[in-house]
Amino acid sequence: QVQLAESGGGLVQPGGSLRLSCAASGSIVSISAMNWYRQAPGKERALVARITDGGSIQYTDSVKGRFTISRDAKNTVHLQMNSLKFEDMGVYYCNAAVLDWSRRYLEVWGRGTLVTVSS
Repeated sequence: QVQLAESGGGLVQPGGSLRLSCAASGSIVSISAMNWYRQAPGKERALVARITDGGSIQYTDSVKGRFTISRDAKNTVHLQMNSLKFEDMGVYYCNAAVLDWSRRYLEVWGRGTLVTVSS
């Protein structure tokens, strides 16, 4: 079984910063990609940032230049969010494409962490 545990959400003023982290654990052989999705109030979940095991990185246009995704060797992905705006508010979900010990390819989701941007 594979789990993702997010942390780092909270309340921040516009222009502020937050750092989200997501740690993967369990019967993991490898993780080909780790992603952050955001679900804003009343909207569908959407991809914010992606990082692959080869180091390829993608961002949605609205966060380019403000957010930075990174991944360490311990299967943890971080999302540094700077210059936060009201429209960045929502529940942030970690997502990973995992190969487990049973040689199954799994798409795993975390439970989400809430980011609130308010003055």
